[in-house]
Amino acid sequence: MTKLIKFAFVAMVLMMVMSPSMAFAEGDGTIGKMGAGLGAGLAAIGAGIGIGRLAGAAAEAIARQPSAASSITAAVNLPLFLLEGVAIIGLVVCILVVIM
Repeated sequence: MTKLIKFAFVAMVLMMVMSPSMAFAEGDGTIGKMGAGLGAGLAAIGAGIGIGRLAGAAAEAIARQPSAASSITAAVNLPLFLLEGVAIIGLVVCILVVIM
């Protein structure tokens, strides 16, 4: 399983490194649009993983100490909103790359 994860990681890194250089190649810009799609997907996946880990940690903290639920929830809100904002900005940038 770890070999598959390493291979997928290396493939993703190679695609991220190669997509900007291929985006400015002559032609119809299909590869640039593929790079934008890859970037949008990575932004969504990264935000999903971050939000999932944050919510899981918050749920575990509330389960361990239920009396602190309101302060834990308040402390989780700001990073959660920042993660959502980063994901939206990443998606908007990728959409702009496709449009331009």
